[in-house]
Amino acid sequence: MRIEEDFAGRLLGGALKGGADFAEVYVKSARNLSVEVKGRVMDALESSTDFGYSLRVIRDKRLGFSFSTDMRDANTVIENALEASRWTEHDEHLCLPEPSGRNPLDIFDKEVSEIDEDAALQKALSLESAALDTDRRITRVRKASASFSVKNVMIMNSKGVHDTYAATSCTAQLIVVAEDGDDSQMAWDFEGSRFLREVPFENVGETAARRALMLLGAKKAQALKADVILDNSVATEFLGLFASLLSSESVQKGKSLLAGRLNQAVVSPVISIYDDGGIPSKLGSRPFDDEGVATSRKFLIKDGVLLGYLYNCYTARKDGVISTGNAVKGSFSVLPTVGPLNLCISVSPAHVHTGGPSSLIDKGLYVTDAMGVHTANPVSGEFSVGVSGLWIEHGHLHHPVKEAIISGNLLDFFGKIKAAGDDLRFYGNLAAPSLLIADVDVSA
Repeated sequence: MRIEEDFAGRLLGGALKGGADFAEVYVKSARNLSVEVKGRVMDALESSTDFGYSLRVIRDKRLGFSFSTDMRDANTVIENALEASRWTEHDEHLCLPEPSGRNPLDIFDKEVSEIDEDAALQKALSLESAALDTDRRITRVRKASASFSVKNVMIMNSKGVHDTYAATSCTAQLIVVAEDGDDSQMAWDFEGSRFLREVPFENVGETAARRALMLLGAKKAQALKADVILDNSVATEFLGLFASLLSSESVQKGKSLLAGRLNQAVVSPVISIYDDGGIPSKLGSRPFDDEGVATSRKFLIKDGVLLGYLYNCYTARKDGVISTGNAVKGSFSVLPTVGPLNLCISVSPAHVHTGGPSSLIDKGLYVTDAMGVHTANPVSGEFSVGVSGLWIEHGHLHHPVKEAIISGNLLDFFGKIKAAGDDLRFYGNLAAPSLLIADVDVSA
């Protein structure tokens, strides 16, 4: 659905006329197409069109918010937002951003926006077939799906912000099962981009198949302290957990281990962590955040030292800094929170190795899959997760390992990073290379 700028202007004007000191209109329209296949035939197809808008007002330093999916509700939305502002608490930190420009980006792909159901189905079928045709021991594909979307976003506020963008996205993912006798192993893979040409559906299927095949014949792990290599897919899962520590919301609520540690060494000096909403074609890229603040690259950790946190307008005002352009909304129907756009780990060149995981260590565990990373405690940083992978002996992949557990503290874990592979890869809006972690507790 095309966004009507006049409609947004009427909402804004109505809110100000009704007594709001400041007001913001957020409008989003989207089209989504997803296909899931099973047994080389279509299993599910979903096509949808969504539209919604919200109004945020600040009156007498009190917040009001309302939303709808129907433009005919505009007057009611204005009334509800103003009425809500009568009952919320007085808050000195409520604010809206002023214009900050935009990061010019090409994030719209005509091929994605125009793909039809038949073409989408063929992409999903090629994904599944690539996995099944890799080896006769790939017996099942539990889920093979392809998704395509296009969205339009507009933000207008009473301080002069008025901007729009259109973006597309395309993803491929699947879970495969490899079987050999009584042994059964699962693996997955994922790829996503703003552009159809950058999502290799067949490669995703083959990669998942190879991962499952590698684990056939796995032996149970022994309890020991060992060097561990996290595959880049697993490293991004831990990075996602670490992201919560970098949120200014978590810091201000006392729920981050990084609170009060600015300009201190907090992780290994080998790594830096930055967020960048302007990386070409990535799923988190956009010209401005969900409050209209231009996106940019910012180093949060540089050579192990904490330089800053992620901010939206509200949390930045509480700390007396400026927004980093990290306001995010999961939907038009919620207020903006703080989150990463494209969060990446970079490693100093002197500590990047080529030649695959076995080039990083002589002996240790190469973790290709981790279960339950999301269950780790982001406040204490303690984690204990089940993993599977490959044992490395004398610099060679020796045998697959199953039912192992690695545990520790998140900051200590990141503090023990010694090296990385030259295989940086994005999974969604998170990117990391394979990482070598020294002296990890491994139990059976």
